[in-house]
Amino acid sequence: MSDPHADEPTAKSTAEPTVEIPIYSRVDQPISELTFLQQSLLFAELSRLSYFSRGEAGRLANEIGLPETRYYDRDGAQAYVFGNDSDCVVTCRGTEPHEWNDIRADLDAVTDVAETVGRVHRGFKREVDDLWPRLEKALQSNERTLWFTGHSLGGAMTAICAGRCKISQIPANPAGLFTFGAPRVGNRRYVNHVKLNYFRWVNNNDIVPRVPPTWLGYRHAGVEVYLNRNGRISAVDGLMRARDRFWGFMRSLRRFRIDQFSDHNMGEYIEAIRRAVQEEGDPAGQPEPRQATVHGPVSKKATQRA
Repeated sequence: MSDPHADEPTAKSTAEPTVEIPIYSRVDQPISELTFLQQSLLFAELSRLSYFSRGEAGRLANEIGLPETRYYDRDGAQAYVFGNDSDCVVTCRGTEPHEWNDIRADLDAVTDVAETVGRVHRGFKREVDDLWPRLEKALQSNERTLWFTGHSLGGAMTAICAGRCKISQIPANPAGLFTFGAPRVGNRRYVNHVKLNYFRWVNNNDIVPRVPPTWLGYRHAGVEVYLNRNGRISAVDGLMRARDRFWGFMRSLRRFRIDQFSDHNMGEYIEAIRRAVQEEGDPAGQPEPRQATVHGPVSKKATQRA
């Protein structure tokens, strides 16, 4: 389905590098009928697609079962809208180290007055401000079930977008918000003002969910789903959480990596959730993984597994 407000894809060079990635999800029913873990795996994979070019992301989304792809890009802030007859999914792209616009957004941690109440991260808000008028216009005519997802900076942006959607004139309220390795977005008044069906995945020592610091007034919203050092969902907290992170960090040193950064890779999240889906033993099951070739520059943190 074409969108007059969406940006046109750019031509792809035949000399671009390629990378092989597995695709696990296949949507052949409404997303609301999937189990929580199946939904999480789907949204993790769609969050990864936000790092790919418009052509590659659209091709892979179609393979998953979401043939409609819309792409929005303004001043380096980027978002995709994927859809089919029953569902519409909004995902924003996470931080790219070579994109100054992303770095500037991450570093601009001063709070600004939010569009609702309280205060919000100024850098994240400005990224959303660039995209929201076009996204809002596109979603005005959407009557399908609406979902939001994102990784890293993209998770922060989609959290803000979902909140704006909730209080806007958009006919479809967010059915769910799923983020992966997302930072804190605003102060307590801001994150508590709009109630969302929000699930926030955190992988062991991933450093990004721990910034900006709470002493600046920042807080998290939603239900945290924590993955321990073995990649398993765990309810540990306090001293047990600290112990789990310590041993995860020590093990990472033996593997010549820094856990705080490698645990942020989208590939790590996808693999852990895939295992959880497999162990869930749902009768519907999951299709066999399909290997997909992605052309062009691809962020390592979107695909790499440490």
